[in-house]
Amino acid sequence: MRCNNRRTTRCATCAETYRRDTYQLITAGLRGGKGTPEQVAAHPRVFATFTAPSFGPVHNRPDAGRCRCGVRHTPDDPALGTPLDPDGYDYEAAVLWNAHAGALWRRFSIYLRREIAKRAGLTQRAFRQYARVSFAKVAEYQKRGAVHFHAVIRLDGPTGGDTPPPSWASAELLTDAIRAAVAAARITGPVLDGRAHTFAFGRQLDVRVIRSADLGGGTELTDRAVAAYIAKYATKGAETATGTLDRPLRFLAELAGLDLSDHARRMIRTAWALGARKDLAHLRLRAWAHMLGFRGHFSTKTRRYSTTLGALRQARAEWRRLQATIARGETPHDPAAEPEETTLVLGHWAFAGTGLTPGEQWLANSLTPDTSTEGETAHA
Repeated sequence: MRCNNRRTTRCATCAETYRRDTYQLITAGLRGGKGTPEQVAAHPRVFATFTAPSFGPVHNRPDAGRCRCGVRHTPDDPALGTPLDPDGYDYEAAVLWNAHAGALWRRFSIYLRREIAKRAGLTQRAFRQYARVSFAKVAEYQKRGAVHFHAVIRLDGPTGGDTPPPSWASAELLTDAIRAAVAAARITGPVLDGRAHTFAFGRQLDVRVIRSADLGGGTELTDRAVAAYIAKYATKGAETATGTLDRPLRFLAELAGLDLSDHARRMIRTAWALGARKDLAHLRLRAWAHMLGFRGHFSTKTRRYSTTLGALRQARAEWRRLQATIARGETPHDPAAEPEETTLVLGHWAFAGTGLTPGEQWLANSLTPDTSTEGETAHA
């Protein structure tokens, strides 16, 4: 029996199945197939990465030079992503950012449609008659424990991938609209001890145009590379990037017996402490302290992007049943070969009789008690 856990640290087998399904889902929205028309490969498509803002300087590996600490870190250095000054790091804002990241993405998606309509000279209501935005995204944890998003964003016709986009739609227009929407998207957070929190995406926004596979020359971003990259992070959580937990905490005292980094431990403690506040009860920070406050779905998509994970699982289950039937030497079940169900309609009636037959009447009388003997005492 499969446990269907997507985390590779909990079940490598189920996680691999989840990763492959995610790959097929993303690929279908890029090149077609599995119910998605192949013409989506010609629609404007970009791959965008949305990062979190800064909560304080951390150890990193810059492209040129050394880290701010003066050390040239190796890729597997456990210090990467940890604060240079833990006491000055804004742990409160970092946890609250994770808790509001999903709402910020929804705000961005609204603004994106507005920005595209503005560049096309349309109102937001009229935009729905000409084009539709389809996307699929996955959440990934950075080394510092902050969530960021990778997304495939596609511009379709009014009904989705089965209709061509309007003539004014282009990857350049989509890229420009994404940058404007990111700059405008804001979420107002809670006010804690007189400090107001407002959340927005970080400045390191990366938007790249996706080219079809036959145009790939080594430097182009192909649909295959994008699908593989997104699927890789669909099975990972905070435990992979920051070395935190892959299961919920029941008591904060459990941290004492766990091998965690100081940074991950402080993030969890901050989430647990904030979760005790009544004004933050809706964020359920204690239930999601092991995920450093993030409680959103790790992979989401719009309805018209491509197929669904449920449809892929059903197709796989049907294929396995077919293989098991063949292995037993039985004839595979073909629903199309079954006769259609019909309803029998009687158009003629014939008289069958009325009342009881003599035998039925005698049996009925023998089962009916004699009223003349009721109430009398039986004698031996």
